[in-house]
Formats: sequence, C-alpha cells, structure tokens
Amino acid sequence: MNQRIAPHQESDLFGLLYGFRFRPGEPGREIDSSTALECLRAPADPHEFVWLHLNLAHASCERWMKTNFELPDEFLEALHEGSRSTRIEHVDSALLAVVNDVVFDFNRVSTDIATLWVCVRSNLMISARHQPLRSVDKLRSSVKHGEIFRSPLELLAHLLRDQSEVLAQFMRKTSISVDKIEDQLLSQRLSNNRTELGTMRRVLVRLQRLLALEPGSLMRLLHRPPTWLLEDDLQELRQSTEESALVISDLTALGERLKLLQEEIAANLNEQTNRTLFTLTVVTVLALPINIVAGFFGMNVGGIPLASDPHGFWVLVALVATFTFIAGRWAFRKSRDY
Repeated sequence: MNQRIAPHQESDLFGLLYGFRFRPGEPGREIDSSTALECLRAPADPHEFVWLHLNLAHASCERWMKTNFELPDEFLEALHEGSRSTRIEHVDSALLAVVNDVVFDFNRVSTDIATLWVCVRSNLMISARHQPLRSVDKLRSSVKHGEIFRSPLELLAHLLRDQSEVLAQFMRKTSISVDKIEDQLLSQRLSNNRTELGTMRRVLVRLQRLLALEPGSLMRLLHRPPTWLLEDDLQELRQSTEESALVISDLTALGERLKLLQEEIAANLNEQTNRTLFTLTVVTVLALPINIVAGFFGMNVGGIPLASDPHGFWVLVALVATFTFIAGRWAFRKSRDY
C-alpha cells in the first residue's frame, strides 16, 4: 500500500499535480516526476512527448523547473509579470502561452479568473498555475478517458477549445438570465434587474478583456513557427483560435444586448419618474385657485366681499371651480403637447 502512494508523494515534493506520457497512437499514461525526467533524458521513442502540470503555489516548483528543464527566460519571467493577457508567442524554439480561464470550484459557478502559463517544445508541454482551472480539468479528463494526441501543440489547441467551451457554457447561463430579465421588462414587472444587469455586464467585459487572444501574437507565430511544428498542428491551432474568437464575438454581442437592456430600463424608470412629477404638478395646479381664494378670505381685515351675502359661499365655490377647471385644462393640454 505504501509503494502505491509513493509516486504521488514524490511528485508532490516538486509541485507536480499530474503528468502524462504520450506515445504515437496510444492514449496518455500517468507518470510521476522521476519517470518524466527519465522519458525526457532518454526517450524510448523519438515521437513520444510528456505533459507536466505544476502547482506554482508549491515552494519547490519553480526551482525544480529551472533545475531540470531548459525553459526560456521569457517563460520564467512571465510567471511573475503583471500583465496577463491571453497570448501565444514563439520564444527560443519553444512556444510560450498565457491562458486565462475561469477558476474551477466544485461548490459554485465561479466567475473568478486565474492564469495558466504553458511552455511547449517538440517533446514536452509544461503547464503551471496558482489556482485550479476548469479548462485544464477538462483536458485532463479527456486524456484519462483515452483520447489520443499526436503532439504537444495538439494538447495546447485542445486546451484552448476547452477554454472556449467553458466560456460558452457561462455565456449560455448568462443569456438565460438576460432572457428572463427581458421578459420581465416586456411585461412591466421590473424590480432590481438594473443592478443585476450591471453586474453581469462588468463580468462579461472582464472575461472579454482577459480571455481574448492577442491577434498580434498569433499572427507572429503563424508567420514564424518553430521548425519542429507540423502543418497539421498549425491548422489545429488556427481552428482552436478561430473558435475562441467566435465565442469572444458572442460575448461582445451579449454585452451590447445587456447595454441596450440597461438603457431601456433606465428609460422606463425616467418615464415613471416623469409621470410621478407630472401627477404632483397637476395636483399642485388644481389646488392653486382654492389656496389663493382661501388665503385672501382668511385675512383678518375689513372689507371682505360677500361677507354679508347669504349666497356668498356658493359664489366662491363657483369661482374656485371655474378657475380649477381652467387650470386643469391648461395643464392637460400642455402634457399632450409633450
């Protein structure tokens, strides 16, 4: 029993979460850190390659990478840089990829973003992260279910497609929520949907900004690919990036839809406010004649007209009613003009 768990403990010493060894025409087999180093130093097949997924939160992870793998300096610097835009670059006969994705969480649907750093060579793919990601978990499930990969770049292309699928699922759920809010807007049953729309729009803008692939980096890679890169791999990468671009485009369209709904709700709220102000204005105008007459006749001075007239009250009622009718007709005519 102790021998079975020993490889996992050894891998964990260096921050290796899991590793896979791929041979032509065969599904990937899970390996530990020592086996991975042996495969890279003395490969049994020149076409085999290894995928290692590392946890950067481990204290020994970065030192282990520097000691055992000839990684480009740009990759090690990217692990500590502030800018984390999604991109793929050709650096020292290797590919450097920075992929942003949604954080994997079993308990809830997360919208937090984490970064995955990937370095790809002809026989090696290293991926490193601080937090678990949904796209990497989907890629691992595909490998464990026996899917066959011919090259490390095909693994990277599959990872980009998984990222697009995760983003598409989030977009579908957001679209359902937007549809419900739109139905409430059409049926005039609005509550606090404006705040909810604002939150969703901010999340979409953040996802679009971080997950969109830099077009310049992809164009440079396609024009100057590494010598070991096959044409089929380039085509696979091109297709995966096109799928990502389509999802980002759908995100943009959904963001515009949210913006229009926000403007429509704001217009409805302004209309309701204007109606309330108009009602208050009409009430004030209608009460103005009687207030003026009451103010005059409430003065404690001599010479008040109709004071001794037995029909004085009804004369005043007729006078106030006439002025109220004229004021009301004027107010409603002004409202029809607008």
